[in-house]
Amino acid sequence: MGEVWRARDSRLAREVAIKALPAEFASDPGRLARFEREAKVLASLNHANIASIYGVEEAAQQQFMVLELVEGETLAERLSRGAARPDAGAMTEQCSMHNAQCPMPNAE
Repeated sequence: MGEVWRARDSRLAREVAIKALPAEFASDPGRLARFEREAKVLASLNHANIASIYGVEEAAQQQFMVLELVEGETLAERLSRGAARPDAGAMTEQCSMHNAQCPMPNAE
């Protein structure tokens, strides 16, 4: 849930990823709460395979996260070449280890 953009943090002179809550969800309390939970979960984790969160910001009534930029293929590219979808059981186990509420992948 969100749009991710590559950006330049001019203050700290580094490339970052910006994950923005889409404008159509900005006034939805449930979506906003989910976005904030995601940010808190990311902030609680420290693992080489998980992008670090640098901050949560708001500008022009839009919420966004500033994240570590991880180079590589997109999820869409990976799935298009037939890479396996995340295992819901493994995700549930990881989330429970961190006492987190994580979204489960859907079968779409």
